[in-house]
Amino acid sequence: MKTTLDLPDELVRTMKIMAVHEGRKFKDVAAEIFRRGLAQPESVSAAARRPRVKLPLIRCKHPAAPAQELTPDKVANLLLKQDVDWTHEAARR
Repeated sequence: MKTTLDLPDELVRTMKIMAVHEGRKFKDVAAEIFRRGLAQPESVSAAARRPRVKLPLIRCKHPAAPAQELTPDKVANLLLKQDVDWTHEAARR
């Protein structure tokens, strides 16, 4: 069956080179690639059925007070302060 496809130039070029190197017709290489692509969703769907990995949940004995709640800004400031402290400590050595 003949059909017309609008494929990216680089893809067609790669397929033509593959056909030449393997001594095959372009249409045969294209058909093989399409078949492999159509078979791919089966393996992808199998991967999607795998159970999700769950990270460990660490519970604290005492819940944090609202004033101690960590926001992204607070975390960024703590990391910056820690980096500055480490830099000063390294400079003293």
